[in-house]
Amino acid sequence: MAVAFSGPSNSGKTTLIEKISKKLSPSQKIAIIKHDPKDKAIFDIEGKDSDRFFKSGADVAVLSPTRTTLFKHSPYTIDEAIALLEDFDLLMVEGLKTLPLPRISIFRGEIDESYIAVSDAIAVDESVKALPKGIEILDLNDIDMIIKWIYKNAKRV
Repeated sequence: MAVAFSGPSNSGKTTLIEKISKKLSPSQKIAIIKHDPKDKAIFDIEGKDSDRFFKSGADVAVLSPTRTTLFKHSPYTIDEAIALLEDFDLLMVEGLKTLPLPRISIFRGEIDESYIAVSDAIAVDESVKALPKGIEILDLNDIDMIIKWIYKNAKRV
């Protein structure tokens, strides 16, 4: 099953995904894909071996007893990334507005109307006063409500 999350910067997407993951991960395998459209995410510490190897131009895999980290110089498609993750009960995608997945957009303060056309529901807190018509409204602070929506609407991938 997969679902996506969108919203303006600092709207709470990462925090919401983290809360859902923490609640579900004891009993389910959760996978998360985050879109980094501006290529600004930093994944390693300057000067460490994996950072030095990657900066040398090589693709790098770091294997340890509890995780595997892969650094590549070429982008993966969403389908390739999903294949890498393999076995999961729920995949949550942050961003990638054009990806055809059921989508919750997150807003605080005011709603950016440009997200409504790609959203199946919106999650808002009490700071949002003007709510749009014709779209399901979720309480951003009610994780159980949002999880229920996810189970009802998530798409098989």
